[in-house]
Amino acid sequence: MTARAQDLARIAVALDAARLTLRPFTPGAVEFQLKAADNPVTAADRAVNEVLHAALVRDDEAWLSEETVDDPTRLERRRVWVVDPLDGTKEFVQGIPEWCVSIGLVEDGEPVAGGICNPATGEVFLGACGVGVTRNGVPARVSGRAVLAGARVLASRSEVGRGEWERFRGTEFGVRPMGSVAYKLALVAAGLADVTWTLVPKHEWDVAAGVALLLAAGGEARTLEGGHPVFNRRNPKLTGLIAAGPALMPELLAALGVGTAPSA
Repeated sequence: MTARAQDLARIAVALDAARLTLRPFTPGAVEFQLKAADNPVTAADRAVNEVLHAALVRDDEAWLSEETVDDPTRLERRRVWVVDPLDGTKEFVQGIPEWCVSIGLVEDGEPVAGGICNPATGEVFLGACGVGVTRNGVPARVSGRAVLAGARVLASRSEVGRGEWERFRGTEFGVRPMGSVAYKLALVAAGLADVTWTLVPKHEWDVAAGVALLLAAGGEARTLEGGHPVFNRRNPKLTGLIAAGPALMPELLAALGVGTAPSA
């Protein structure tokens, strides 16, 4: 087994452990607290965080998670697990099946392997650079669409609700609002949607796994500044993210008014 295949095997085991941990919780009927306005957290978030940390981290590796106080010593490590134990907590609390467990592995700032599991839909996405991507064990790849007209676009449910997508009303592509950005990225990586983008900044743990899947599936990711996203930075927050297949990316960047820039 290659080193990258071993990484994927570790991710798969960790996702299995996360699913078992989530079984006692009923989406739509869980208690929650607010970390900030419109930012809920549940006991499920914290329980999965503990299980994933125990399953993944080794002595030479570091950890970055939404539910763990950041340890800046991660900046000294080549390999960092960048994790959101439950991405889409708002949807989880509401019982909407658009939430997931998201595990990304970053090496020297690059997302090289990822796993995303949506227990509500029974989907597991696994992928790594040089290995490819699978959805429930079946090989998958990004869409080959080259024009934005007619594209299947996944939008942030929150951004649509705030009116931030009004400028795209009446365009020639179809927009579907959805929760979890990690889940949206997984769907694009598997070719089940053509493109997704965010109009607001995202933390690294929101998108690391999804970007790893996207790249492994032959796709491309850019920030709203036009650069390729770099991970494990001191401030783990990216400008909005754009994800699509390579044939569609030039037209997409032009439509969003984004130029090309160095990696950021």
